[in-house]
Amino acid sequence: MKYCKTFYVLLLIGVFFSSTLAAEKKVELFSPNKEIEVSLRITDKIYYSVSYNGEVILKDNYLQLTLKDEVLGENPKLSGRKFSEADEMLSPVIPLKFSTVRNHYNQLRMDFKGNYSVEFRAYDDGIAYRFLTNKKGDIDVMGEDLAIHFPAPYLLHMQQPGSFKTAYEENYTHVNSNEWASEDKKAVLPLLIDTRKQYKILISESDLSDYPCMFLKSDGQNGLISTFPNEPLEFGEDGDRSLKLLKEADYIAKTSGKRSFPWRYFVITKDDKQLIENTMTFRLATKSVIGDPSWIKPGQVSWEWWNDACPYGPDVNFVSGYNLDTYKYYIDFASKYGISYILMDEGWAQSTRDPFTPNPNVDVHELIRYGKEKNVGIVLWLTWLTVENHMDLFKTFAEWGVKGVKIDFMDRSDQWMVNYYERVAEEAARYKLFVDFHGSFKPAGLEYKYPNVLSYEGVRGMEQMGGCTPDNSIYYPFLRNALGPMDYTPGAMNNFQPNVYRADRPNSGSIGTRAYQLALYVLFESGLQMLADNPTLYYRNADCTEFITRVPTTWDETVALAAEVGEVAVVAKRKGDKWFIGGMTNNKQDVREMEICLDFLNNGKNYKMTSFKDGINAGRQAMDYRRDESSVKKNDVIKIKMARNGGFAAVIE
Repeated sequence: MKYCKTFYVLLLIGVFFSSTLAAEKKVELFSPNKEIEVSLRITDKIYYSVSYNGEVILKDNYLQLTLKDEVLGENPKLSGRKFSEADEMLSPVIPLKFSTVRNHYNQLRMDFKGNYSVEFRAYDDGIAYRFLTNKKGDIDVMGEDLAIHFPAPYLLHMQQPGSFKTAYEENYTHVNSNEWASEDKKAVLPLLIDTRKQYKILISESDLSDYPCMFLKSDGQNGLISTFPNEPLEFGEDGDRSLKLLKEADYIAKTSGKRSFPWRYFVITKDDKQLIENTMTFRLATKSVIGDPSWIKPGQVSWEWWNDACPYGPDVNFVSGYNLDTYKYYIDFASKYGISYILMDEGWAQSTRDPFTPNPNVDVHELIRYGKEKNVGIVLWLTWLTVENHMDLFKTFAEWGVKGVKIDFMDRSDQWMVNYYERVAEEAARYKLFVDFHGSFKPAGLEYKYPNVLSYEGVRGMEQMGGCTPDNSIYYPFLRNALGPMDYTPGAMNNFQPNVYRADRPNSGSIGTRAYQLALYVLFESGLQMLADNPTLYYRNADCTEFITRVPTTWDETVALAAEVGEVAVVAKRKGDKWFIGGMTNNKQDVREMEICLDFLNNGKNYKMTSFKDGINAGRQAMDYRRDESSVKKNDVIKIKMARNGGFAAVIE
């Protein structure tokens, strides 16, 4: 009998110990408003599911980091955990959406045997996680698994390149998750998931440093898994703007064993407006390392490449082209309209390989002098390879008086190239030059660590001429531009509907109405915003040009007024006491009508609204627009009518 009592006590202790252990292996993290829940289960892997208002939207996902001799997250042994909360106000140096951003989250840090940790954060608009390691010396990272399982067939909006070599300029594809096969093309970030219920999920990354960009591919089982380019080891000659990869490592990164890894984040929304307003990349990025960033001046840029440097008309009494007289004409145009910079694209130097010898027909030094006289700065285009071979050019350009550089054709996102971006940003900052990356991957936090990085291309923009359509561009406010700055190069004054498009340089044109083009200056975020068209056409369309050049490139507040992914976006943005509105739509409906409430205005004030609307014939003749003036006040409801591929633009003051 005594033996039985002892056995019963031991049994109770065992049950208690087992249940405690089991409780340790199940952890829950909630967003501050309790609507989003991350439910973690630690067994053979670190699994997590995500729920919104109790509804599971991602189920049994897992994460792991594969090193040369071990897999972090495989048979994990939890050694400790800590919950914390943060609620702070942040101010971005270059405010693309808001001048102040609330950073409010609940955090769970889990420490595991083997000197590694995983941090999860839950925000009211999403979740994020990252690995942290505390290993001696350097480590070889062989791979990393972000593995997602969809509980039902979801719709995926994504760009799918043919290989890891990509400029991120593919059109979006729209694929059912259960029909995406493991042998199909991979996808770049960001990827947008439509759950076909109330919720959408935007996947991307932030605080990317000394590590390759993440790509995603199908796991063949209604899910997706991450994949990465390997680290290049040997390069070969491949022209003036690229290198051939001759040899790759078997790892994706060789990096410090003591570090935090990039954040993997999921913006989770129940209203498409939240995608446009989100600031997740900024909230997870490293804060600025530039002590005094006051020299960094975002602004608009007159750009000659798209219109082939070909002004004409009675005031052009010189042979136009890539020469001194033409560039002075661009400077005069920029000066007249208060445009901060002109960009001198390919052709300003005698050779693309030599950044120190200007084209004698151009005379960069005279243009810098003339630009200073007119309060217009000079930006110079370069290939990334030339920059890599001449890192001392930043010092030289600063001595010349150049304000910034546009660097092109990287087209890769392996660890070496990610580190190249950061080396460039750091070196440019040392000499107070800003950077615009073209042929680039998407923003992933470097632009906050080094706010002299003012924009990235990484988008199928207007340089694609007829290959750039509103049917594709309507996704940008919800995907690509939701991550950070985007150099799309808007501003076409020759406007076409797609069925009648006929344009090429020097008579370049775009698909979409005139009002649509004006709206893009409000809708699309970029620290450098191009005026891509010919000064001649801007002079001839002075009312449009006056509107465009009044639109700021940085903002105090952003309010999405109407938003449906792939269909329509109408956004109001405030700078000081002025509000601007931009609206765009696709080719789906001949006319799209909606009512917008001006409830964002201040009480007790009367405002003047100057608006640009699609004209009555804009559905056929995309050049047709109407400029109107009216009086408005808070809570007024205005009616917006957009033609197919149309837009709406306004300033309220």
